Amino acid sequence: MLEILEILQNNSRLTAKQIAAMTGRDEQEVRQIIERLEADKTIIKYFTLINWEKAGVEKVSALIEVKISPQRDVGFDAVAERIYRFPEVKTVHLMSGAYDLAVLVEGITMKEVALFVATKLATIEHVLSTATHFVLKTYKQDGFIFEDKETDKRLVISP
Repeated sequence: MLEILEILQNNSRLTAKQIAAMTGRDEQEVRQIIERLEADKTIIKYFTLINWEKAGVEKVSALIEVKISPQRDVGFDAVAERIYRFPEVKTVHLMSGAYDLAVLVEGITMKEVALFVATKLATIEHVLSTATHFVLKTYKQDGFIFEDKETDKRLVISP
């Protein structure tokens, strides 16, 4: 099962037949395993990683550090849930260290993201402070290098 998950994480477009050949399992068995993993939400979603800059689409991303005061009986979960329900919010992580939540937000402009933080995020009850860091360039995401400029570093030998 873990082998199938790792294969799908690297390439979710592979068919059950291809995965069966890679793992030495029966195609029907692979199909049943995948269906079970989807049903129990181990596999949550299949997605495509897109370099939007190359596609000519202007997007602004920002990492927002959020300090919150935990609530009795629910800790950080209730505030995190309020935050991750906003459509602008792409990712929310509970963190150790100087801040409690790392929130990744996307918008069309820096002003749009800043207004989201000022009017929606910072005004939530139990949010103590925020610090916004705009993403200037993405070099690597989800294990994939966006622009691999590695060249052949072998010495040229000529007669």
